[in-house]
Amino acid sequence: MREFTVELAIDLAQFERLYRGQASTVLARDVHGTRVSFPALSLRPFLQHTGIHGTFIIRVDGDNRLVEIRRAGD
Repeated sequence: MREFTVELAIDLAQFERLYRGQASTVLARDVHGTRVSFPALSLRPFLQHTGIHGTFIIRVDGDNRLVEIRRAGD
């Protein structure tokens, strides 16, 4: 398994577009500059009234399939 640490700042309007299916994938760069792509709806548990903000740990398996997303420090 591999882990990526990403800093996300997705405002509520941007997340609503993702939620409505206008985009299905989030693209981010981890702290080392690696591009990371993952399903937008996997962020749903982290949605707050201002959107999604913070540092997240993304774990993928050997085939680069999403295993887990969690807020750093949780």
